[in-house]
Amino acid sequence: MTQAQKRRLGRGLAALIGDDVAEEAVVQDVRSLKHVPIELIHANPLNPRKHFAEEDLESLARSLKDKGLLQPIVVRPAKAGQSGYEIVAGERRWRAAQRAAIHDVPVIVRDLDDRETLEIALIENVQRSDLNPLDEARAYKQLIDQYGYTQQQLADSIGKSRSHIANTLRLQTLPETVLAHIESGELSAGHARTLVATDSPQELAQKIIKLGLSVRQAETLSRDTSARGKAKTKPEKDADTRALEKVLSDSLGLKVDIQHKGPEGSVVLTYTSLEQLDEVARRLGRR
Repeated sequence: MTQAQKRRLGRGLAALIGDDVAEEAVVQDVRSLKHVPIELIHANPLNPRKHFAEEDLESLARSLKDKGLLQPIVVRPAKAGQSGYEIVAGERRWRAAQRAAIHDVPVIVRDLDDRETLEIALIENVQRSDLNPLDEARAYKQLIDQYGYTQQQLADSIGKSRSHIANTLRLQTLPETVLAHIESGELSAGHARTLVATDSPQELAQKIIKLGLSVRQAETLSRDTSARGKAKTKPEKDADTRALEKVLSDSLGLKVDIQHKGPEGSVVLTYTSLEQLDEVARRLGRR
């Protein structure tokens, strides 16, 4: 991807809705602004947002009944064989306008390909409202798989950290039952991220929901559960090994850990100061 392409993605939404743009672009938007019957406008399957909260739509519909639709919907001509226009940015306003019984809506018509449409729809949703984290993850994956974006390029373009992109993508590795809780809103993205590296995400998800845990509490629960699991799988040392560890520890004045791996093994000495390290080196004849 060229620098020009990356700059375009980062400023794509601004260029479409009139934020910080050149005078020529404003003139172009004015010329392409028109009012069209709402039935000629169709949702675009490329929109990352698949779920729209009923309460939000009803609230916006009441506002539109009172003040009308002030901000144009950005559309592109429908594909060959279809009539009307496809939405690029503004599907939430379009849905609310239908509920408000608005028959004609203002639109800005742009000639955009599928890649540009997905980019702009993602930017609008991520920057302007709370996008469902799974819808966000799927959009990131689509841009990476189909259009060759790296995680860092996405992060630079939409104003998120690379770790946010990576953590959001990892949510797709969770079991379907956990993903359903995320889509329903029972688990937030923060809750879900605490489950990604655990061995029992479904069980922990149920506990988080049942107990109404905060993200911080969910992190503690996941960490404690993982620690207990590791403790259970760690083999018990026999009495002879423990006795030998004590003899060596008393002799050296250091913590000694002996691990057997078949006929082989390792001896780990833990020192708490440089003086202790010097003493070990002296005894081994290195100083």
